[in-house]
Amino acid sequence: MDAISIIALSMGAAWASGINLYATIFTLGYMGLTGNIILPEELQVLSDPMVMMAAGFMYFVEFFADKIPGVDSGWDTIHTFIRIPAGAMLAASAVGDVTPAVELTAALLGGTLAAGSHATKAGSRLLINTSPEPVTNWTASISEDLLVIGGLWTALNHPTLFIIALVLFIILMIWLLPKLWRLIKGIFKKVSNWLGITKEPLPDITHVDELKSSSKIEHDPH
Repeated sequence: MDAISIIALSMGAAWASGINLYATIFTLGYMGLTGNIILPEELQVLSDPMVMMAAGFMYFVEFFADKIPGVDSGWDTIHTFIRIPAGAMLAASAVGDVTPAVELTAALLGGTLAAGSHATKAGSRLLINTSPEPVTNWTASISEDLLVIGGLWTALNHPTLFIIALVLFIILMIWLLPKLWRLIKGIFKKVSNWLGITKEPLPDITHVDELKSSSKIEHDPH
Protein backbone atom coordinates (compact mmCIF):
# COMPACT_ATOMS: atom_id res chain seq x y z
CA MET A 1 0.00 0.00 0.00
CA ASP A 2 1.22 3.51 -0.80
CA ALA A 3 1.34 6.33 1.73
CA ILE A 4 -2.04 7.82 0.72
CA SER A 5 -3.75 4.44 1.06
CA ILE A 6 -2.17 3.81 4.47
CA ILE A 7 -3.24 7.23 5.77
CA ALA A 8 -6.77 6.72 4.44
CA LEU A 9 -7.05 3.27 6.03
CA SER A 10 -5.53 4.40 9.34
CA MET A 11 -7.64 7.54 9.77
CA GLY A 12 -10.68 5.89 8.21
CA ALA A 13 -10.64 3.08 10.75
CA ALA A 14 -10.25 5.59 13.61
CA TRP A 15 -13.03 7.86 12.33
CA ALA A 16 -15.43 4.96 11.79
CA SER A 17 -14.63 3.48 15.22
CA GLY A 18 -15.89 6.63 16.89
CA ILE A 19 -19.27 6.15 15.23
CA ASN A 20 -19.71 2.37 15.29
CA LEU A 21 -16.72 0.30 16.42
CA TYR A 22 -18.26 -3.12 15.85
CA ALA A 23 -19.42 -2.33 12.31
CA THR A 24 -15.90 -1.06 11.60
CA ILE A 25 -14.19 -4.23 12.83
CA PHE A 26 -16.66 -6.52 11.07
CA THR A 27 -16.47 -4.61 7.77
CA LEU A 28 -12.67 -4.58 7.70
CA GLY A 29 -12.51 -8.24 8.73
CA TYR A 30 -15.05 -9.28 6.10
CA MET A 31 -13.30 -7.37 3.31
CA GLY A 32 -9.97 -8.89 4.33
CA LEU A 33 -11.43 -12.42 4.60
CA THR A 34 -13.08 -12.26 1.18
CA GLY A 35 -9.94 -10.93 -0.49
CA ASN A 36 -11.41 -7.54 -1.41
CA ILE A 37 -8.48 -5.88 0.34
CA ILE A 38 -5.14 -6.94 1.73
CA LEU A 39 -5.03 -5.79 5.33
CA PRO A 40 -1.72 -4.84 6.96
CA GLU A 41 -0.27 -7.70 8.96
CA GLU A 42 -1.22 -6.05 12.26
CA LEU A 43 -4.89 -5.85 11.14
CA GLN A 44 -5.21 -9.34 9.68
CA VAL A 45 -6.44 -10.57 13.05
CA LEU A 46 -9.72 -8.79 12.24
CA SER A 47 -10.39 -11.49 9.62
CA ASP A 48 -10.20 -14.24 12.23
CA PRO A 49 -13.63 -15.95 12.40
CA MET A 50 -13.73 -15.66 16.20
CA VAL A 51 -13.08 -11.90 16.06
CA MET A 52 -15.68 -11.48 13.33
CA MET A 53 -18.26 -13.47 15.29
CA ALA A 54 -17.68 -11.33 18.39
CA ALA A 55 -17.87 -8.12 16.36
CA GLY A 56 -20.97 -9.35 14.53
CA PHE A 57 -22.72 -10.25 17.78
CA MET A 58 -21.93 -6.90 19.39
CA TYR A 59 -23.05 -5.09 16.24
CA PHE A 60 -26.34 -7.01 16.44
CA VAL A 61 -26.80 -5.81 20.03
CA GLU A 62 -25.84 -2.25 19.12
CA PHE A 63 -28.14 -2.28 16.09
CA PHE A 64 -31.16 -2.40 18.42
CA ALA A 65 -29.74 -0.47 21.41
CA ASP A 66 -28.77 2.37 19.10
CA LYS A 67 -32.36 2.85 17.95
CA ILE A 68 -34.12 3.17 21.32
CA PRO A 69 -34.38 6.77 22.61
CA GLY A 70 -32.43 7.15 25.83
CA VAL A 71 -30.83 3.72 25.57
CA ASP A 72 -28.72 4.96 22.66
CA SER A 73 -27.29 7.82 24.74
CA GLY A 74 -26.52 5.42 27.60
CA TRP A 75 -24.82 3.08 25.13
CA ASP A 76 -22.78 5.99 23.74
CA THR A 77 -21.74 7.02 27.26
CA ILE A 78 -20.42 3.54 28.05
CA HIS A 79 -18.64 3.31 24.71
CA THR A 80 -16.76 6.54 25.30
CA PHE A 81 -14.25 4.32 27.10
CA ILE A 82 -14.21 1.73 24.30
CA ARG A 83 -14.44 3.48 20.93
CA ILE A 84 -11.70 6.05 21.51
CA PRO A 85 -8.88 3.69 22.63
CA ALA A 86 -9.98 1.14 20.01
CA GLY A 87 -9.80 3.84 17.33
CA ALA A 88 -6.27 4.70 18.46
CA MET A 89 -5.23 1.03 18.35
CA LEU A 90 -6.72 0.46 14.89
CA ALA A 91 -5.04 3.59 13.54
CA ALA A 92 -1.66 2.52 14.91
CA SER A 93 -2.06 -1.03 13.58
CA ALA A 94 -3.12 0.16 10.13
CA VAL A 95 0.18 1.92 9.43
CA GLY A 96 1.92 -1.45 9.44
CA ASP A 97 5.44 -2.34 10.57
CA VAL A 98 6.99 1.11 11.01
CA THR A 99 8.98 2.99 13.63
CA PRO A 100 7.52 3.41 17.14
CA ALA A 101 7.35 7.18 16.53
CA VAL A 102 5.09 6.73 13.50
CA GLU A 103 2.88 4.25 15.35
CA LEU A 104 2.54 6.61 18.31
CA THR A 105 1.71 9.51 16.00
CA ALA A 106 -0.95 7.43 14.26
CA ALA A 107 -2.39 6.37 17.64
CA LEU A 108 -2.58 9.98 18.87
CA LEU A 109 -4.20 11.24 15.68
CA GLY A 110 -6.50 8.23 15.48
CA GLY A 111 -7.60 8.54 19.10
CA THR A 112 -8.32 12.24 18.65
CA LEU A 113 -10.29 11.61 15.47
CA ALA A 114 -12.26 8.78 17.09
CA ALA A 115 -13.03 11.07 20.05
CA GLY A 116 -14.26 13.77 17.70
CA SER A 117 -16.54 11.53 15.65
CA HIS A 118 -17.83 9.87 18.83
CA ALA A 119 -18.59 13.24 20.47
CA THR A 120 -20.39 14.42 17.33
CA LYS A 121 -22.52 11.29 17.24
CA ALA A 122 -23.27 11.25 20.98
CA GLY A 123 -24.08 14.97 21.07
CA SER A 124 -26.37 14.72 18.08
CA ARG A 125 -28.19 11.78 19.67
CA LEU A 126 -28.80 13.72 22.90
CA LEU A 127 -30.49 16.46 20.90
CA ILE A 128 -32.50 13.96 18.86
CA ASN A 129 -33.70 12.36 22.10
CA THR A 130 -35.46 15.59 23.06
CA SER A 131 -38.08 14.48 20.53
CA PRO A 132 -40.25 11.64 21.90
CA GLU A 133 -40.88 9.92 18.55
CA PRO A 134 -38.50 7.06 17.56
CA VAL A 135 -38.37 7.75 13.80
CA THR A 136 -35.45 10.17 14.02
CA ASN A 137 -33.45 7.67 16.12
CA TRP A 138 -33.94 4.91 13.55
CA THR A 139 -33.10 7.28 10.70
CA ALA A 140 -29.95 8.58 12.43
CA SER A 141 -28.78 5.09 13.42
CA ILE A 142 -29.23 3.55 9.97
CA SER A 143 -27.60 6.60 8.36
CA GLU A 144 -24.59 6.21 10.69
CA ASP A 145 -24.25 2.50 9.83
CA LEU A 146 -24.33 3.26 6.11
CA LEU A 147 -21.88 6.13 6.61
CA VAL A 148 -19.39 3.82 8.35
CA ILE A 149 -19.61 1.09 5.70
CA GLY A 150 -19.56 3.56 2.81
CA GLY A 151 -16.73 5.56 4.36
CA LEU A 152 -14.54 2.51 4.86
CA TRP A 153 -15.24 1.31 1.32
CA THR A 154 -14.24 4.74 0.00
CA ALA A 155 -11.11 4.82 2.17
CA LEU A 156 -10.00 1.45 0.76
CA ASN A 157 -10.95 1.99 -2.88
CA HIS A 158 -10.65 5.76 -3.34
CA PRO A 159 -8.22 6.92 -0.63
CA THR A 160 -7.64 10.42 -2.03
CA LEU A 161 -11.37 11.11 -2.22
CA PHE A 162 -11.81 9.83 1.32
CA ILE A 163 -9.04 12.06 2.71
CA ILE A 164 -10.67 15.12 1.09
CA ALA A 165 -14.05 14.13 2.56
CA LEU A 166 -12.42 13.52 5.96
CA VAL A 167 -10.87 17.00 5.98
CA LEU A 168 -14.31 18.48 5.24
CA PHE A 169 -15.80 16.37 8.04
CA ILE A 170 -13.16 17.61 10.50
CA ILE A 171 -13.91 21.23 9.56
CA LEU A 172 -17.64 20.59 10.03
CA MET A 173 -16.95 18.84 13.35
CA ILE A 174 -14.88 21.76 14.67
CA TRP A 175 -17.71 24.14 13.75
CA LEU A 176 -20.49 21.91 15.07
CA LEU A 177 -19.19 20.58 18.39
CA PRO A 178 -19.22 23.93 20.31
CA LYS A 179 -22.80 24.54 19.15
CA LEU A 180 -23.86 21.06 20.21
CA TRP A 181 -22.24 21.58 23.60
CA ARG A 182 -24.09 24.87 24.17
CA LEU A 183 -27.41 23.32 23.16
CA ILE A 184 -26.87 20.29 25.40
CA LYS A 185 -25.92 22.53 28.36
CA GLY A 186 -29.14 24.48 27.81
CA ILE A 187 -31.21 21.30 27.77
CA PHE A 188 -29.61 19.96 30.97
CA LYS A 189 -30.15 23.32 32.66
CA LYS A 190 -33.86 23.31 31.77
CA VAL A 191 -34.27 19.70 32.92
CA SER A 192 -32.44 20.45 36.19
CA ASN A 193 -34.68 23.46 36.85
CA TRP A 194 -37.78 21.40 36.05
CA LEU A 195 -36.71 18.63 38.44
CA GLY A 196 -35.79 21.12 41.12
CA ILE A 197 -32.14 20.04 41.18
CA THR A 198 -31.04 23.59 40.50
CA LYS A 199 -33.01 26.81 40.76
CA GLU A 200 -32.78 30.13 39.04
CA PRO A 201 -31.07 32.68 41.31
CA LEU A 202 -33.53 34.97 43.12
CA PRO A 203 -33.21 38.72 42.61
CA ASP A 204 -31.23 40.67 45.20
CA ILE A 205 -34.06 42.05 47.36
CA THR A 206 -31.75 44.46 49.21
CA HIS A 207 -30.59 45.96 45.93
CA VAL A 208 -34.18 46.28 44.71
CA ASP A 209 -35.25 48.03 47.96
CA GLU A 210 -32.35 50.47 47.65
CA LEU A 211 -33.42 51.33 44.11
CA LYS A 212 -37.01 51.89 45.26
CA SER A 213 -35.85 54.14 48.12
CA SER A 214 -33.64 56.23 45.86
CA SER A 215 -36.49 56.55 43.37
CA LYS A 216 -38.83 57.87 46.11
CA ILE A 217 -36.25 60.40 47.25
CA GLU A 218 -35.81 61.71 43.71
CA HIS A 219 -39.58 62.18 43.27
CA ASP A 220 -40.19 63.68 46.75
CA PRO A 221 -40.33 67.51 46.34
CA HIS A 222 -39.65 68.00 50.09
